[in-house]
Amino acid sequence: METDKLIDYTHGQLNEEATAISGHYVFTQETRLPFEDKEILYLTGYAVMDTTCCGEGGCGFSLVYGFIDNWQSEKNAAGDDVSKIIPVRGEATQKIVRSLINKREVVNQVNFM
Repeated sequence: METDKLIDYTHGQLNEEATAISGHYVFTQETRLPFEDKEILYLTGYAVMDTTCCGEGGCGFSLVYGFIDNWQSEKNAAGDDVSKIIPVRGEATQKIVRSLINKREVVNQVNFM
């Protein structure tokens, strides 16, 4: 497993619409997925493209933040929980994680931070 330095992940509110250039997206769930002797944090949601010039569409997706190093170990200035995460690097590991998530979720894409 190839890793990077720790990153901060701020736990946000689920089911809140965020505006994007071509429409909007919503994260609907936050999941801790067991993987070998660790856990992986990923979010699942959907995107709706309804303000584009070339048509409408949508998709379900999962966004993998990485391996959980320290779960909700601090709070930011706004009082939100913050976890320490190690991004998933390496194509082989990402392929395995993508396969595990595709077995659990109905999504069109699995992306990595």
